[in-house]
Amino acid sequence: MTVTRRKLAALLPILAGAASAEESPAPSKSFRFEDLPVRQNGGNTSRAIFRGVTHSQFPFEAHETEIAAGSAPHPPHHHVHEEMVVVLEGAVEFTVNGQTTKLGPGSVGYAASNDEHGLKNAGDARARYFVIALGRDS
Repeated sequence: MTVTRRKLAALLPILAGAASAEESPAPSKSFRFEDLPVRQNGGNTSRAIFRGVTHSQFPFEAHETEIAAGSAPHPPHHHVHEEMVVVLEGAVEFTVNGQTTKLGPGSVGYAASNDEHGLKNAGDARARYFVIALGRDS
């Protein structure tokens, strides 16, 4: 395909728009727990809290999950974005690259980019935790 000046001139506004497309920074806001939509997955529940970008266009997402005793939300996995897990109630086994640590309320786990990680309820009661995902996978 030959690119002429005419074709290039027609493409420039499209390319400029794609290059400058930015999301609006997330505004300050409160999120009441009782107002968050609940997603059921067997005996586990999750609540999406937030997904957006900061003023510098850094993407982040947050959700809360509650899992039944002995269960896991999903198999160990890896992705480009980083994740921080804050345990709210119960006890979980947090595994990163094959190394497992038992975490209780107030404890924090961190999975760096592309590290294989997973989480499992290590207690005999339900466990609740909060996830903050930092960055995107694309």
